[in-house]
Amino acid sequence: MKGFFILATLTLVYPRWNYASLILQGPQVPVEEGDYLSLECQSDLDSNMTDVHFEKFSKHMQKWFRLEPYAYGRYRFCSYYDMEVSREQGSLSLSFSHIQSYMEGSYRCVSNNAANPENSSLPVYIPVHYMREITVYKEGVNAVSRYFQRLDLRVRVGEDVELNCNVSASMDPQITWMKEGEDWLVLSSKLKLKNVRVEDSGSYTCVAQHPSISSLKRSRTVNVTVLPDAPWYDTTEGRLTLMISASGVGLLLLIMSVSICLCRRASGRKRKGPIDDRSQKKPVYMVSTESLPSNNGDKQPLV
Repeated sequence: MKGFFILATLTLVYPRWNYASLILQGPQVPVEEGDYLSLECQSDLDSNMTDVHFEKFSKHMQKWFRLEPYAYGRYRFCSYYDMEVSREQGSLSLSFSHIQSYMEGSYRCVSNNAANPENSSLPVYIPVHYMREITVYKEGVNAVSRYFQRLDLRVRVGEDVELNCNVSASMDPQITWMKEGEDWLVLSSKLKLKNVRVEDSGSYTCVAQHPSISSLKRSRTVNVTVLPDAPWYDTTEGRLTLMISASGVGLLLLIMSVSICLCRRASGRKRKGPIDDRSQKKPVYMVSTESLPSNNGDKQPLV
């Protein structure tokens, strides 16, 4: 009975003595976007690793894809331009010269030997940390215009100003606002200035700090100028009033001009009569010699 137990134990352990277990080792420090990254797959037995390859898990497809530098046809989905695979005795390495955020994910090394009960290593998840540039914009600006908005804001005394600080990062950063020359901080992505005064003019800086990577830090400064109260004609209501008044005056002048022209024309027609009409012939009076009939055909005047 004892011999049978020993034989059964050896039977279970024997496959593990004949097949290598794969171990994948990742980086020991956090990986930032643009860094050099190397993954090494090792075997606990002396093997040339000729039947081992790397795979990456796709969240969208929910499956593993093979990674090989030469696999640009069938495995183009998981082939990267700066990827390099090197094989040595008992070791297989995968390296990226400039790791990018879209390369983040789970990696593993797999043996092509299907008879191996442990033909895959445990997956290693590689996070890629990054932080983009900061965008500062005034509240109410649409998504397109905010990227072209100037960082010099001019507001009037008494107005309310709200500035938003936006940044894209691998993890939610800590965002603070500060004013140059002041010792206060606002731990928020929004800076609200109520009923601003001239003294509120100055440079306001938004600082974003990555929660786990101290080197990932961004800042952006915006200059706020508070202008004094504008005269009534320099406000929106004032300009509207001036436009309406100017339109009314112009219309009144037009009506007066037309009226004067019509009056002058009517007055001229009343003064005209048959005596004043130069187009008529000279009148002949009945008692004049010109009114007497004459049979004399001589046109010469009598002496």
